[in-house]
Amino acid sequence: MFTLDQIHHAHSKVKSGADFPAYIRELKSIGVHSYTTYVSDGHTDYSGTEDRKLSTGAKYEALPVSPSSDRDQFIQDLKAHQQGRTDYPQFCKDCAKAGIEKWVVDLKEMTCVYYDQAGEKMLKEEIPQV
Repeated sequence: MFTLDQIHHAHSKVKSGADFPAYIRELKSIGVHSYTTYVSDGHTDYSGTEDRKLSTGAKYEALPVSPSSDRDQFIQDLKAHQQGRTDYPQFCKDCAKAGIEKWVVDLKEMTCVYYDQAGEKMLKEEIPQV
């Protein structure tokens, strides 16, 4: 059964999107099956083995998420983040500007899906198995 301390420890190693695959590997190893992160305040809901569910509190001051989505800008910002050109706080700000409400990571399927405020799927990515 995973704990928030274990999750925080894994997340503390993430400096940019380039670190994401290793982070996912570590979460899987402690029993996390999926999580949803909300851009508005950075809180995350985790679920895992034995129906374990945990939530973090807000990670930063509220960000206004744009009511209109800009998929093309979001993809550019995501690529920059994955290449290590932006840190996590900047990525969250970029998501908010592009209208991304949340992302859902499925560690069984190894996917990350980004949604706008209307619940529309903006992008589905396969997580690299590094």
